[in-house]
Order: sequence, then structure tokens, then C-alpha cells
Amino acid sequence: MATQEIQFQDPQARIAATAAEGKAVSRASDLTDMEGEKMVLNMGPSHPATHGVLRIVLELDGEIITKAEPDVGYLHRGDEKIAENMTYNQFVPYTDRLDYLAPLANNVAYALAVEKLEGIDKDLPPRCQYIRVICCELARISAHLLGLGAFAMDVGALTVFLHTFTEREKIYNLCESLTGARFTTSYTRIGGVARDLPPGWVEQCRKFLSEVVVNFDESEKLLTRNRIFVDRTRDIGVISKADAIDYGLTGPNLRGSGVDYDLRKAHPYLVYDKLKFDIPVGSVGDCYDRYLVRIEEMRQSVRILRQCLDQLPDGPVCIPNGKTVLPPKEKVLTKMEELIHQFILVTQGENAPPGEIYFGAENPKGELGFYINSKGGGTPHRLKIRSPSFVNLSILSHLLPGHMVSDTVSILGSLDFVMGECDR
Repeated sequence: MATQEIQFQDPQARIAATAAEGKAVSRASDLTDMEGEKMVLNMGPSHPATHGVLRIVLELDGEIITKAEPDVGYLHRGDEKIAENMTYNQFVPYTDRLDYLAPLANNVAYALAVEKLEGIDKDLPPRCQYIRVICCELARISAHLLGLGAFAMDVGALTVFLHTFTEREKIYNLCESLTGARFTTSYTRIGGVARDLPPGWVEQCRKFLSEVVVNFDESEKLLTRNRIFVDRTRDIGVISKADAIDYGLTGPNLRGSGVDYDLRKAHPYLVYDKLKFDIPVGSVGDCYDRYLVRIEEMRQSVRILRQCLDQLPDGPVCIPNGKTVLPPKEKVLTKMEELIHQFILVTQGENAPPGEIYFGAENPKGELGFYINSKGGGTPHRLKIRSPSFVNLSILSHLLPGHMVSDTVSILGSLDFVMGECDR
């Protein structure tokens, strides 16, 4: 598996991982010596630093956190239950609202799960697979840009937020041109995508890629060696390898702790096995490492996108199966068989076989997984979503004790979660 150890640019030597882990242990051990009256503080659910409706009940001894309990569920919408009353394609717009910073990637992950259930995941046309990878990597850059900008703003660096949002707006322009929507795209379909790339879109995307790498450099100049940012993030929120694995962390939060695991390499899907890219891995597992990992991931996404645009083949963007994908409109209007297929697909959905499957995709926040239990027919009997933000937040009660209240803001920003996905 190709890996890339992050090379830290700070001229001073990095504190060894063992020393940092020892510091984290000492924080927890210090808590046993604290005596006296504790204070309970509600952080959230209406707080800008909690990035949504997250509530953390903090028990404090002065400014030191002695206990932390995350309280989620304020945004709960029952997506999994809703899916049981919809056809597979009708549920696509609901996946937009999971990690609403990366709707294109959510669409792809869900479609691949349903296609695995129906046994058509190997039949996708090559052009469709490349377009889906392009969508996923654009979504990764978009989500990381917002996560980085919000993280920097939380610890006092407003300029970075303005830089990252400028580039993110360009991604929205590309999304609007491709899907017709800027935010909730609903672009993927079971068996393909809604439409092909519009004329001139590839050139627009190339132009964006040449511009966004300049933004990465500017953001790094503002943050990577910034004394205030480094002091707020280095050796703060250290997650050891063992803890990251034990708590089921995935994505940049796992790789920031030195665990070389990425589903695009470990269990390749679409055409990721045909593309060259590296997996950035941290060494200490603190907030600073998680920041560096995301910066490098965006650079690797640019590398992937350039390869996809260069290798993009011609051909159809959907499988040629009228019982899974809506037939062309001109045939629906002129032929009885296509009219019947469209009627059945719209009213009943595609006829999925009975069985159960799980599929996980490497989303910006981590592993977004879908478990589908089917008894046949056009709707799932049960659908369960493994939302990475929900799992990543589970470590807060273990991670926060021993830190200062102000460190909570840095730690939450470095975990980069979305409550729409957590509460689903």
C-alpha cells in the first residue's frame, strides 16, 4: 500500500510520538489529584464552535475538564426509517442531507451499496465510474476546504476562512453546471448518473485545479508555521493509534494518528485501483497532525482529478438496462416497452433481490457505510447508515478530560464533524 509520511515544515524538531502520548496520559492521571467542588458547563447545542447542534456536558475543575459527555440527537430526522418507505432512487436526495458538505460523495456511496445488492456494481460503464470518482474527489476538496476554514476561524485565523470559501465557491459553480444544483445535488442514479458532463466542463475543472493548489500554499503559509495556530493545536487532543482503532475512527482522524488505512486503497472501488495517489499519515495524532493530513489529502485529490480528466473515456454514463435505469425520454414517448419500464420504475422501483449487503466508501469525514437488508422488491426492508461523524464523536468523553475548556474548540475543529450526518 502506498503511503506518504508527512514532512513537517516547522524548523524545530517535532516532539516524538511517545513523548506526546505520555503527555496525554499525564493529563488523565492528573485528574485523580483534583479535589473540591466541580462545575457543570453546557457547551452547545447553540454554540458556533460546536459546528451545529452538538451539546457537550462538561464537568470542570476550574478551567480543567474532568468529565465530558457528548449529547447528540437534536437534529434527528429518521432517514433510515424513511428509506423503508421509498424506492431506492427516491432515497438519493436524502443522502445529500447526511454530510451536506459533500453531497456528491454521499450519492455515490449509497448508489454503490444498492448496486452491490443488485449485483450490477461490476457492470457500470467506464465513463460513469470516472465521473463518479471526479464527483467524490471534488466533494472531498470542498468538505476539507470548509473544515479547514472553520477550524482556523475557531482558533482565531479568520483570513484562512475567506481563502477557502473563495475556492469552495468555484466548486459550487462546477456542481451547478454538472448537476443543476449547488448544494443538494442528487446527481447519482442507481446504475449510473443523471446526465453526462456538459460541454466545456472538463476545461473548467482543469482551470479550477490549477487555481486551488495556489490556495493550498497560501493557507499553509498562514497556518503551518503560525505561532498562535501551532500553540493551539500541537500536542492538543492527542489520539494514540490504539485509541483511534478502539473507538472506530476513520478518515483523516484515523490516519492522523498514524494508522495507514484508506478504503480507496484497502478495498478499491470504481477506478481507484487504476489511479496513482498517496495516503498521508500523521505521527503524533494531535490536532496539528489532523490539519496536516487534510491539507495533503486535498493535494492528492487534485492529483486524482487530473488523472481522471486525462483518462476520461467516451461512452454511456448508465448501464443499458431499462429495468434499472430510466429509459431515454424519446423512446418512452414512442415505444410501449420503454413506457412500461418507466412506469414500473417510477411507481414501484427496480426489483432488487432478497439478501443483505454492506458497502463502505471513503468519504471526507471517514467511512460512510450503508447496510441494506432486502426482502425483494423496490424498497429496502431495513437500511442502516454508518455515519463517520457519529462514530468519530464517540471518542470525546475519553479525549477531552485533562484539557482546558479552550482546547475543546481546537479538538472539535480538528475532528471535523457534521451533525446532519451524525444525527441522520
